[in-house]
Amino acid sequence: MLSAHQLHVPGRRDPLLPATSLSVRRGGLLLVTGARQDQRTALALALSGRMKPGGGTITWDANPRIKVLRQASALVDAVDVNEPERHLSVRDLVTEDLALIPRRYRGALLSKPWLKVHSFEDIADLWTEQLGPKRRLELLTALALANPHTDLVVVDSPDRHSADPQDWLPRLMQLAADGGRQLAVVATVSAVPALWSGAVAEIGNAVPGQENDGPETAVPEPTTPGSVAVRSGAVEPQPAEPTPAQPEPEPRVPARHIAETETEVAK
Repeated sequence: MLSAHQLHVPGRRDPLLPATSLSVRRGGLLLVTGARQDQRTALALALSGRMKPGGGTITWDANPRIKVLRQASALVDAVDVNEPERHLSVRDLVTEDLALIPRRYRGALLSKPWLKVHSFEDIADLWTEQLGPKRRLELLTALALANPHTDLVVVDSPDRHSADPQDWLPRLMQLAADGGRQLAVVATVSAVPALWSGAVAEIGNAVPGQENDGPETAVPEPTTPGSVAVRSGAVEPQPAEPTPAQPEPEPRVPARHIAETETEVAK
């Protein structure tokens, strides 16, 4: 289980990552909303153990060591961090990513047989910039899972490649619902798709006096495959039961000014 409490990262002027609390279990998918791309990427880096937080706590299976979190997690498609370079072919990208897997787990993994086994032969000779958003995410998440020790997948802003959630949400749900490999899956997004009824959180939900900072609340197990049964306190409190003529308002995502930021990637 991944658990973060009041996790935050300072910036040059305003916070790179405002205080945020969330949790997700193995077999669960959590969508975390944020209006700013830099904050979404910072959260993805912090949740995968690639960025040193300025404060708060983060644990993986109740272990607070960042090294343990980093070894268990895979960071996917983070903006300006590990998103595929445009000049790379899919074949070269696969070769590079497989080479990063520790040798004792890698064995004889080579790009050509790997592409065949995972049904990516049809795109092997394309440039990464030619990939559609669905195939791009399928490829990058498959590469993330090539390391057998990956138990947590953190995807940065998959919706930046397509406004249609059908291009990325089903793949994330599939990963979380895979009974053969119990993964915890987190995706940072600009907004929650209307068709998603699972767990959500919001960047900045633990800022004192700004958003609801209450405890997590258990909700009925959703019917959506891959979703989790714990909803973060990031969602605004629901009003009293409305009358038929008084529809329930939608959750609000606060807008924030873009500011210069500085990041420190944990080594």
